[in-house]
Amino acid sequence: MNAPFSAYLSGIRGGVQELVRFLRMKYDYVSVLATDSCGFAVRISQRSRSVSSETMTTERGLVVRVCRERQYSEVALNHFDASSPASVAAEVEKAVEQQRSLLASVGTQSYFTPLLPDEPLVLFAEKECEILPEQTDLKELVDWLTILSDKGMSHSPELLDCVVTAQSTHICKLFLTENRDLSQSYVYSEGTVVAVANRDGRTQTGYEGVSGLCGPELFSQLEEKAEKSVATALELLDAGPIEPGEYEIITTPEVSGLIAHEAFGHGVEMDMFVKNRALGREYFGKRVGSDLVTMHEGALCAEDVTSYAFDDEGTLAGDVTEIENGILRNGICDALSALRLGVAPTGNGKRENFEHKVYTRMTNTIFESGKDSLEDMIASVQYGYLLEGVESGMEDPKHWGIQCIIKLGREIRDGKLTGKVVAPIIMTGYVPDLLGNISMCSPHREVFGTGGCGKGYKEWVKVSDGGPYLKTKARLG
Repeated sequence: MNAPFSAYLSGIRGGVQELVRFLRMKYDYVSVLATDSCGFAVRISQRSRSVSSETMTTERGLVVRVCRERQYSEVALNHFDASSPASVAAEVEKAVEQQRSLLASVGTQSYFTPLLPDEPLVLFAEKECEILPEQTDLKELVDWLTILSDKGMSHSPELLDCVVTAQSTHICKLFLTENRDLSQSYVYSEGTVVAVANRDGRTQTGYEGVSGLCGPELFSQLEEKAEKSVATALELLDAGPIEPGEYEIITTPEVSGLIAHEAFGHGVEMDMFVKNRALGREYFGKRVGSDLVTMHEGALCAEDVTSYAFDDEGTLAGDVTEIENGILRNGICDALSALRLGVAPTGNGKRENFEHKVYTRMTNTIFESGKDSLEDMIASVQYGYLLEGVESGMEDPKHWGIQCIIKLGREIRDGKLTGKVVAPIIMTGYVPDLLGNISMCSPHREVFGTGGCGKGYKEWVKVSDGGPYLKTKARLG
């Protein structure tokens, strides 16, 4: 079935259109993004159970963007009286004037930005799913996840806990201007299993997740993930430290995704170019990786938790080839930054919610596949590691340094896995060196979307990333 568009947004559509008409009498450009997204989050452990109606992306409200004399302002509203759009327009105008007066009083310099284009467009998109979050039997789900947690615990007395989470969100957004009328409705879901094991005072965790542009039907995959999570946690109890140095490495699709996200995700978010905070702007048309490296970014280049029809500025979703055969070709950009830089927006303008400003943000960030089998990749390694699982990562877009914390490494000697496991692993390096050393890529590719991404230390949004198995060289410690 199609995920039905919000009855609330349909009910206020006429009032919002009137609001736009009233504001256009005073402003050169007016847009309204109205959101109504519902969902649930369930967390089961051996110690507690919790059920919430809030996820990272549940919200209801409006944000109004206006422009006059090349200066943009925004006003967020958590309530909208569709029967009185004229009074809401007056409220917005008052808030805009207060903002401008405050900025003038403290001497803040404004960006003077050209007018956003407003070509006519009508779009109504409802994505398919099997089950809606708002129609899910949460008691039944809690009972099943509890059984799953208990089953995980039964594998070993060394297990301290088996934490299972399940989240699902029904996203509905309405974007209106004088000439645009865009609506979208879709459901995304994600689930995780974290097994916690302890031996002789040493604690280790195994983590597995599932995600998709679908409903709670996704959670049927968690049973298989639970077994793998438990196995990893127990295996890590026997893991030793790695000897620091430079190694040949093979990255699993999940680790490849982390590299894609950190290496040329943030590094080509072009709102950073406006502030001269990213080295990427100096490298367009230049080599940043080996011939095997091609990387895509966009809501259309994969189907996962952040695959939408249009972004939070009403720009249609895209598929941007950021790196083509090792050459940096394109960045990603929100609409206002695009105007300031003289480029086209790419459909990557995203808000944490309606109360937050738009930034250029990643959606799906993925390496293209290659032709090398995993068996051939392992056979080609004299001494190195197969890296599995991700903990976290960060990048310095101004200097292209990267740091990734990896769950574990499986030792490879003379083209064979030895069975030795080391953990944890910190992978560091200079991005063009890391990508430049990629010498093999597998045809198999996966996408992962159970995490979120912050802009700096805040502004959290959903993202996904992935790729094939990659062979390269990196410094591990």
